[in-house]
Amino acid sequence: MHPAPSVITFTTLSGLGFGLLFWLGIGLPAVTGWVAFTFFAIAYALAVGGLMASTFHLGHPERAIKAFSQWRSSWLSREGICAVAALVVMAAYGAGLVFFDARIAMLGWIGAALSLATVFTTSMIYAQMNTVPRWKTPLTPALLIAISLAGGALLAGQISAVLILIPIAAVLQVLWWARGDSAFAVSGTTLATATGLGDIGTVRAFEPPHTGTNYLLREMAYQVGRKHARKLRVIALALGYALPVALLLAPFSHALALVAVISHVAGILASRWLFFAEAEHVVGLYYGRR
Repeated sequence: MHPAPSVITFTTLSGLGFGLLFWLGIGLPAVTGWVAFTFFAIAYALAVGGLMASTFHLGHPERAIKAFSQWRSSWLSREGICAVAALVVMAAYGAGLVFFDARIAMLGWIGAALSLATVFTTSMIYAQMNTVPRWKTPLTPALLIAISLAGGALLAGQISAVLILIPIAAVLQVLWWARGDSAFAVSGTTLATATGLGDIGTVRAFEPPHTGTNYLLREMAYQVGRKHARKLRVIALALGYALPVALLLAPFSHALALVAVISHVAGILASRWLFFAEAEHVVGLYYGRR
């Protein structure tokens, strides 16, 4: 799949933002006044900024409002509804902390649940796609939720939680890659099964479908070299998981904590690029990509 910068930015930043809102919703850190305002400002900048970035991938961004009407069948619609609900509830919860030094615990827990639901619905947009075997696994929501919680804990300064959640996310990341590398072959999808002509004999393409490019080739038949993918996986693991943990195990300083956050975000951006670039859509069979 084409690794569009808008979608990579959206999934990375919104995951961090809603992850931070989750921790703020459960009262960690226990802040009020201007300190609370700073935390909420960072969370909203990430969450809303990520959601706005996603609209740049739409052919008609002005029609984005219509996505909310398909909640019965569309995970994209459910994501939008959960995101708006989470932002509204957390705004009310945050206002109590900032302006009245009052924590309405029930409101915070509801906002935290909605924030986590937003990340889950985002992950299910990909996890329910039969046409992309690499994404079609329970590991996809597990990975995205783990990264969101780990990143949110890092931004919230919950070091003990980070030292548990980042290694869990790293393990899930490795498992996701290992399973994904054989997912297309295990799915049994070939040109013969796709056309339904396998019972007749060996199926092969007589000639390319067309001589020029088109939308399908641009968006769903992207290829990345294995050598480059391996390097990016190492970079993602080192920056996104290993280095932040190493920095947090050192004697604490705000400078090291900031470097840990920057490193984690850079590593997740690399892993999220691979999330799309390595995803093989079955339509690629018609263009000789498998």
